[in-house]
Formats: sequence, C-alpha cells, structure tokens
Amino acid sequence: MKEKKTFKPCDLVIYGALGDLSKRKLLISLYRLEKSNLLEPETRIIGIDRLAEDSAGFVDIAHKSLQSFLNDTIENDVWKRFSARLSYLQIDLTQADQYKKLNAVIDQKSRVMVNYFAVSPFLFKNICQGLDKSGILTNESRMVMEKPIGHDLKSSREINDVVAEVFHEDQVYRIDHYLGKETVLNLLALRFANSIFTTNWNHNTIDHVQITVAEEVGIEGRWEYFDHTGQLRDMVQNHLLQILTFTAMEPPANLEADSIHSEKIKVLKALRPITIHNVEEKTVRGQYTAGYLKGTAVPGYLEEEGANTESTTESFVALRVDIDNWRWAGVPFYLRTGKRLHNKRTEIVVNFKQLPHNIFSDSFRELPPNKLIIHLQPNEGVEIEMLNKIPGIDENIKLQKTKLDLSFSDHFKKHSIFGGYEKLILEALRGNPTLFLSREEIEQAWTWIDSIQDAWAHNNATPKPYPAGSWGPVASVALLARDGRAWEE
Repeated sequence: MKEKKTFKPCDLVIYGALGDLSKRKLLISLYRLEKSNLLEPETRIIGIDRLAEDSAGFVDIAHKSLQSFLNDTIENDVWKRFSARLSYLQIDLTQADQYKKLNAVIDQKSRVMVNYFAVSPFLFKNICQGLDKSGILTNESRMVMEKPIGHDLKSSREINDVVAEVFHEDQVYRIDHYLGKETVLNLLALRFANSIFTTNWNHNTIDHVQITVAEEVGIEGRWEYFDHTGQLRDMVQNHLLQILTFTAMEPPANLEADSIHSEKIKVLKALRPITIHNVEEKTVRGQYTAGYLKGTAVPGYLEEEGANTESTTESFVALRVDIDNWRWAGVPFYLRTGKRLHNKRTEIVVNFKQLPHNIFSDSFRELPPNKLIIHLQPNEGVEIEMLNKIPGIDENIKLQKTKLDLSFSDHFKKHSIFGGYEKLILEALRGNPTLFLSREEIEQAWTWIDSIQDAWAHNNATPKPYPAGSWGPVASVALLARDGRAWEE
C-alpha cells in the first residue's frame, strides 16, 4: 500500500476572523477538512480581529457559525479536535506595532505561517507592513488573498505591488473558489486523459461553447459595494474567465503550477479585444426589474434597500468571446452571468458541429448536434447529449435525444464531494500553488475587461431591463440568434 504523503503543519492565521467570509466559508471548510482527517495533527488556526475577544469567545463564535452554516450535524469528536486548534488574538490591523503579539504564539521552527487575508484589500498594506515590521516572516511563510484584487488593471497592480514588497510571488496564493470545484478540476481529466475529447477539442468538431453562471439571489445587502463594481467586474473578470481558460487552454506539459498558468495566460492573451468599435454587437448589459422568483415577488435592482434610483450598473452580462488562435478559430464562446435569473446554475455546454448528411429524416429534419454539458453547480457532473434509436420493431428507425449521465454524487458514492474552499485551503496549507492565480493572469484578465468597461463608458448606454425570474434581457437572445444559435435552457 502506498504510504500517505505527510506535509509540514501550519499556523493558519485568519485576518478578519470575525467577519462574514470567515464565519460563512473558512471555518465551515476547515471543520469539514477536520472531519475528513485532512488537517495535519499539529496545525493550528489563529483568529485575528480588532474586537475584544479571547480564545474561548472565538471558539464559541466558531461553534455558532457551524450551527448556522454547516448544513450538517456537528459531530462531537470532530468538534473536540477542531476546537482544540482554535485560538484568538485581538489586533487592530491598522496599527503596525500590534503585530508583535504574533511573535508569542507563532511557532516558526515547527510550523509554516500561512496568512489568510479575509479582509478588504485596503487593509492589505497595513497587514503586510505590520508583519514585516514584526520580523515574524520567513521564506516559508505564505499569504492567501481573496478577490476582489482591484477593480481595474491600475488598482490591481497597486494591490499586487504592496504585497510584493513583503511576499515573493511564489509565496502568494490568490483564491478564486471556482477553481476548487470538482468539475472545474475534472476538465483537466476530461480533456487530457480521454482521447475521445482530446482529439476532438478544436474548431474542426466544435461549433461553439456556452458558459453560464446564473444566480437567483439579488444584492443581499451589498448594494453599495456591488453598484461600484457591477457584474462584469464581479463575476466575468474572475469566475467566468477562469472557467473559459480551463476549457480553452492547450495541454500543459505537466500538472505543475507554472505549466498550467502558462497555458491559461496564452488563452487570455489570445482573447480578441472588445472595444468601442464592436462592443454593441459583442456584449449585452442588463439590470433586473421587479418580478417573480419561484412564485415569490421580488424587487427590482433600483428598488433594493439603499439603492440609487439613477444607477446604470449592470446586474447581467452576456458576451460573445472570440479566441484568436489555431484551436479556436471561428468558434465563439458565449458567456452570460446575472443576478435574479430563473434558477441557480453554473455550467459549460460544448456544442459539437452538426453532421453534414442526414439519413434519419423521418425522425429529424436536421440532426441535432451532440452536446457535452458540464454542470458545476448546484449538482456537479457531466452529461453527453446524443441520439439513440427508440426500441421497437417498426420498419423505420426512429431516433430520440438521450443523455449519458455522470453525476458525481451517484457514481462516486464512497468519495466526499467538497466545495471549492476546502480544496483551496488545503492546497494553500500544503504549499501547492497550482489552483491559484498568478499575478500575470490577474493583470491580463483586467486588461481585457478594462477595454469593455471603457467602451461601455464611452457609449454611455444604459443597461437593458429584464424581469427578475427570467433569463435576462431579450437582447441576450439576439446575441446568439444573429449567429443562428440559441442559449441552452
């Protein structure tokens, strides 16, 4: 039997440990890792925040967070192990001298210090300078940063420059939780371990690709933040472009971080720019109005609490994206994402080309194309839509569409299906940067996004309305209809 690989234990320091991200995501994910015995026995979790708490108070907060957000029973033996790892330090993150408190609790000889910045980026400079002044960092120390990493190329560079003054690039782990999802990771296996797809993953056999990230939720109390950001910056710049790069990249030389990052960057550099000259035909902006979601009336974007009724921020984006390289010449990628859409769904639909000759005209005037449907949420899995003969002894062969279904939960019942955060936290603790974003990736994505944002600003066009509970503005249907295609619904 192959011996289980061991990793050096860590001191995981969470800055903003009493904040929403920590309580809703990080503590829940760490508990699940504990339950699966994936945390090294000596690893500790140290919460940092400005509020007056002690370690016992932090343990109580963590327990209440699990009760609220775990969606599972808290197991006493797991909780006992997990809570024993927890401790707390009160530090005002804006006061550099207070970071010296960490020297008394961080064990630099036997543990790696992993700093998780679960705070707003405007505090990154304070934390980096405080840690540097304390003298606690070593060459092994790491930092994990959450999006948003800026709101454009300029601000992104400013944030990365601040971090780079203290942490070397190979110490920096930039998180996009979509990259921890099983189905995104399965794209690597699907594409590069199966000849049926590897040899047919190009413009010769694929007609077009659709990527949808649909949300049922509205703003949920984040109106001021979201109104300064918009759906293009909030979702397309990171989540959708990351899914696109995994779908479109060339085979990497290996599974090392540098190889994968290199191929993803090539895709981002090959994205055809969207500018003032083509933005009207390549993009659709939308903003939801009042409507019904699953039979319940919901307000429009401008009617949400704290809303500015003059806002022209988009809550929906649809794009036609062209990749100017050999593999994808003439194959459009259609991206759409929005809030208050018909249902919550994240998926990739690869539409293969139609066959040129049809001998089954009794069943279909034109043979429907095969589709590969990759579900990222809510139910992770893969489907292949194809044509099969309907059983029977009629003299004519009758066809109907059928699906080969590979649901992860059905086919891998003995394996736990984790969310994105568990995988990424574990990889950060183990020092594997493969699933994290490089600085060059972030900046190349912002370069492309900024061009769209500038074109919208130049045209001064207002977003098109769509009722909550629909699939977005009618114009998004026309975006594909102009090319003789339609969204997968």
